[in-house]
Amino acid sequence: MELTPVNDTVKAPAAAFTGDVYVTPFKKAEPPSRLVAALVRFTPGARTNWHSHAVGQTLHVTEGVGFVVNRDGKVIRMRAGDTVWTSPGEEHWHGGTNSTCMSHIAMVEGTDDGDGTTWLEPVTDEQYATAHEL
Repeated sequence: MELTPVNDTVKAPAAAFTGDVYVTPFKKAEPPSRLVAALVRFTPGARTNWHSHAVGQTLHVTEGVGFVVNRDGKVIRMRAGDTVWTSPGEEHWHGGTNSTCMSHIAMVEGTDDGDGTTWLEPVTDEQYATAHEL
């Protein structure tokens, strides 16, 4: 048994996020485990770029309201207490609504090369607005 002290919260990189997003990592992959986990906080209007995960991703919302959207246009409006799974290789984005903050615990299984995330292009304002209409 081991206590892990609270890690510093850092601003998420602009190369992979739009708006103000803050990340507090709390689990890194330490063999034999490949689990990587962090608390991610999105301010209103903030979101990830399009991305995918080699082994999928689990998001558990801890506060607020937000979206997960995939390339097929499926929109999931998630609220505190909801858990969403994205399949391996499924391109998607997630973030808060335009009027609410949203926090979630993001969990991925890493790969031999890192956390298995492939970052893609930013979500356009039009794509983001469309999620609010559905």
